[in-house]
Amino acid sequence: METNRQKKIGGVIQKDLVDILQGEVRKNGVSNLVISVSKVVVTSDLSVATVHLSVFPQDKAKEILEAVKSNSKTIKHDLSQRVRMQLRKVPNLVFFIDDSLDYIEKIDNALANRDNPIENRDLLDKRRFQ
Repeated sequence: METNRQKKIGGVIQKDLVDILQGEVRKNGVSNLVISVSKVVVTSDLSVATVHLSVFPQDKAKEILEAVKSNSKTIKHDLSQRVRMQLRKVPNLVFFIDDSLDYIEKIDNALANRDNPIENRDLLDKRRFQ
C-alpha cells in the first residue's frame, strides 16, 4: 500500500516530468506528438520511481520510449534541478508505456462488434475452452 508521502512525491515527480518531456517535444519542433505521464509509483524506500507514459499516436510509442530511456540521466538531472528544494534525493526513474487506453479501446471494440460476449452467450463457452 502506498503511503501519503509516496503519493505526494509521485505527484511532484509526475508534474515536473510532464513539463520536462513536453518542453523537449516543443523545443525540438516535433509536431503531432503528445507525451503524458499517466502515473508515477514510488517505492517505499523512495529510491525508484516507476513512470508510466502515454504516447499519442500509439505507433510511435516504442520509438519514444527508447528515446526517453536513452536520455534518462539527462531527464533525472533536469528533474533534480526542478525539485531540489522539495526532495533531498531524486529517485531513479524507470519508464514504461501505459497501455491502459489500448485495453479500454479493445473492450469498447469487442462490445461494439457482433463478437460481444454479453449479447452472444455462445462466445463465452468457445473462449473458455480454447
